[in-house]
Amino acid sequence: MATGTKRIPRAIREQQMLDSAIRVFADLGYHSASMDAIARDAAISKPMLYLYYGSKEELFAACVTRESGRLIDHLTSVATGGEGARRSLEGLVEAFLEYVDEHTDSWNVVYRQAAAEPRFRAEVDKTRSVLVDLTTDLLEQNSRERRDRGLLEVVATALVGAGEAVADRVALRSTPRPEAAAVVVDLAWRGLSGHRATTPTHPSATPPEE
Repeated sequence: MATGTKRIPRAIREQQMLDSAIRVFADLGYHSASMDAIARDAAISKPMLYLYYGSKEELFAACVTRESGRLIDHLTSVATGGEGARRSLEGLVEAFLEYVDEHTDSWNVVYRQAAAEPRFRAEVDKTRSVLVDLTTDLLEQNSRERRDRGLLEVVATALVGAGEAVADRVALRSTPRPEAAAVVVDLAWRGLSGHRATTPTHPSATPPEE
């Protein structure tokens, strides 16, 4: 009878390599991480790792692409609206921070390391653009009155930026996730309400429905 380990399908092997790479990159950083260390974590030979990914740069890019896609898919699945603007915002922000809290290595690699490397920044910017569009659509769909999309894009951009900054604190466990979510939602809601004592009333400044 033949003996030996069952061959792992290529698709599964690729995901295992990416899982190991995420752990090593998060622990050591892009520049300090080596293909040797990643191969050891994945329990494979370095030649096999190079067979799948020709360089550390290619492997890191694959990690960023996969993790960015997972984040977008996760948020898209909850951005359904239908419960009022504030509740929709709360749901989106909570889902975002929940993902960061449960995937801190992924967040470290995609938003803290990749964003700092010019060669990978385009992928991060693309992800951020998708998040802004997703948030803008959610706000537009849940506004009580028709509001200028340009204004909503500004609010969405500010919300995404604030969310990213707060997400760093959640990932570092320096701010509890519920508290962080409440801060971001409150900040966004104040911006949407547009309460400025010196600014004349404008249709686009009408607070959205709760």
